[in-house]
Amino acid sequence: QVHLVDSGGGLVQPGGSLRLSCAAPGFTLEYYDIGWFRQAPGKEREGVSCISSSGERINYADSVKGRFAVSRDNVARTVFLQMNSLKPEDTAVYYCATGVCHTITEVVPEEYDYWSQGSEVTVSS
Repeated sequence: QVHLVDSGGGLVQPGGSLRLSCAAPGFTLEYYDIGWFRQAPGKEREGVSCISSSGERINYADSVKGRFAVSRDNVARTVFLQMNSLKPEDTAVYYCATGVCHTITEVVPEEYDYWSQGSEVTVSS
């Protein structure tokens, strides 16, 4: 079983930035596609972005295109989600997960299996 650990959440003002990290201590994360998801109170979990194991395939939800950037450092075995120009509607608990990253279809939770514990991101003035 894969134990994913995410970090980097917090409180930020609208227009601000945060960077989330996803790691798996002792696990060869570099061989796996990683997805980022978020779940706001009272809403279903939605896909935000994904990146293939090599970093060649990347996908974003329309709601974050141009503002969020996913990347990975396979030497450090860490995946990042840089979030810029944050809006109050970005407020949610963010998760990373292992699965399959497609570029022509939406990032959906059903294609991901191991999940992190979640990091809370609050965008508020």
